[in-house]
Amino acid sequence: MNAMLPIQILGTGSYLPAEVIRNDHFTSYLDTSDEWIVTRTGIRERRKAPPSECTSTMAVEASKRALADAGLAVEDIDAIICATSTGDYPFPPTAALIQAGLSAPNVPAFDIAAACAGYIYATYVAAGMLTAGIYRRVLVVGSESLSRYGDPEDRRTVVLFGDAAGAAVLARSADPSRGILHYEMGCDGTKADWIWVPAGGAKLYASATTVAERLHYMRMRGREVYKFAVLKMAELIDRALAAAKITAADLKLMVPHQSNLRIIESVRDRLNLPAEKVAVNIDRCGNTSAASVIMALDEHRRKGTLQAGDFILLIGIGAGLTWGTMVLRL
Repeated sequence: MNAMLPIQILGTGSYLPAEVIRNDHFTSYLDTSDEWIVTRTGIRERRKAPPSECTSTMAVEASKRALADAGLAVEDIDAIICATSTGDYPFPPTAALIQAGLSAPNVPAFDIAAACAGYIYATYVAAGMLTAGIYRRVLVVGSESLSRYGDPEDRRTVVLFGDAAGAAVLARSADPSRGILHYEMGCDGTKADWIWVPAGGAKLYASATTVAERLHYMRMRGREVYKFAVLKMAELIDRALAAAKITAADLKLMVPHQSNLRIIESVRDRLNLPAEKVAVNIDRCGNTSAASVIMALDEHRRKGTLQAGDFILLIGIGAGLTWGTMVLRL
């Protein structure tokens, strides 16, 4: 079992753009239907950021709400970590723009790119900093503008993704029984081209050819990813529960990355969990990658259903292929 990391969540916040893109938007010009999309993904609508908004601006709004929830000022934050795969620019890091947007000068800020597992990766890094006593409070943000990477001519991917941001303020817990009971991160880089954007980086940089060949849009081997995720999630959850010395029945909430409702439901059925114990927002928000876990957790915290001492499990699998799990005792 991993060593306990005594970390607590002081506050959370999330942000969704105003524009709602329903399935009929895609059925109006693609060879698809509402039934096809809902049956295969569970998605009915998703949010799209306007040109005036981007990954950093959404992150700033979510961060302000997290700080307000924690009852803290920007000056109380010692570091900012942003989990994203859709940064505003190749560089500088999006976290630097969040820092500027929050008016938090000189606070260290950096990004983590682990796709849909990114928020769990970032939380673990923050937990290490806090446990080591390097910082007192860390703002961890997950923000994505994925609608800008979906090929509008590819019905297999464009219907899947939405834009959103979520944030949490983390601190070291004074109660040694509260914190991270188990954590695991992993990656299988041999499957890196199962979910990817081929062009725009240093290997295949932007050119007239890459634009003409639509290589700046996301590409995904959906069937292979689906099969991998179903098996990997079951494996990770079994290992996490065993390591934390709890059962599925002990969980107050499981917060999975919102990739596909069929995957989430298969895991819920396998664990025999009631619907209220599994966070789901994919039907309303689509796949929001690194934002999805913290955004779903924020929704449940604001409902007032989570209390000190509750066990929650976070899990995400994404491009890379990366994965991460975490068991928390609030």
